[in-house]
Amino acid sequence: RYVVLTTKHHEGFTNWGSPRSWNWNSVDTGPHRDLVGELGQALRERNLHYGLYHSLMEWFNPLYLADKKSGFKTQDFVLKKMMPELYDLVLKYKPDLIWSDGDWEAPDSYWNSTSFLAWLYNDSPVKDTVVVNDRWGQGCSCHHGGFYNCADKYQPGTLPGHKWEMCSSLDRLSWGYRSNMSIAEVMDEASIIQELVQTVSLGGNYLLNVGPTKEGVIVPIFQERLLALGRWLDTNGEAIYESQPWRVQVENSTDTVWYTAKGPAVYAIFLLWPRDSLLELCSPLPSPATRVTMLGYAGALKWQESPGKGLLITLPYLPPSPVPQSGWALKLEGVQ
Repeated sequence: RYVVLTTKHHEGFTNWGSPRSWNWNSVDTGPHRDLVGELGQALRERNLHYGLYHSLMEWFNPLYLADKKSGFKTQDFVLKKMMPELYDLVLKYKPDLIWSDGDWEAPDSYWNSTSFLAWLYNDSPVKDTVVVNDRWGQGCSCHHGGFYNCADKYQPGTLPGHKWEMCSSLDRLSWGYRSNMSIAEVMDEASIIQELVQTVSLGGNYLLNVGPTKEGVIVPIFQERLLALGRWLDTNGEAIYESQPWRVQVENSTDTVWYTAKGPAVYAIFLLWPRDSLLELCSPLPSPATRVTMLGYAGALKWQESPGKGLLITLPYLPPSPVPQSGWALKLEGVQ
């Protein structure tokens, strides 16, 4: 339950009134508003955690280009522009998360990442609560960080040993808004749910990106997808929020059934409705106390031990829906 705002992307425009970005920020020009501050206040009123995306590099900044030309032997850009802004963001807005990016052209020693992170974790006003990702210099990604991104749209395939996040975008071709985007290039509801379920089953967080228009509007097709995901979570969020990976993450015979766990309960999330409304689960081992329910559906479901091992579950009859749905969650109690 967190939202991450792009405070500054690679072009260097800051969405707050940075004193180091004169006339190239959202207070001096454009909306004449502190967007970082306004969104932070709105999120905290709704008990959502606030993350700040920040690009270390700037494509066009003369100081950065000069440092780059020197083979990053000089640090004028870091000392005069980048680091003062990063400290400013932390001191002014006290973020719960810092999502660093734009690090790959130079080593962490150029960016002064270790000295900043030491301050962040030892002396900053958010030292006991802040979380960071893994993009702090060449070679850091997937090796150092509070949680790993590894790469855009990264999917590990098996359960990683470190907390991670899958960051994806509703527009399959871009992270920013494109006026020439076609509907075929927007993720559909089923694809979003599938990514979410796979990510959470493998112990990851899911960060879903939308690019606003230059007026700051989230276009209706993006709103529709986000609201659809919200409705799905209203029903199935119990299997997602505060869950842990189970001993088995995905049903071995298929990639359409994924597992999560919370306390003694195991959740089996299936992405395709099975033929004859009979779902076979090989991984959970039933007991006489086993009880099967479906999130969003009243009453227990009938089940029997399947001939091999596991459970054969009779699902409720659902009339054919004109809108293809995806993702239903079974709560399994009294299984191993």
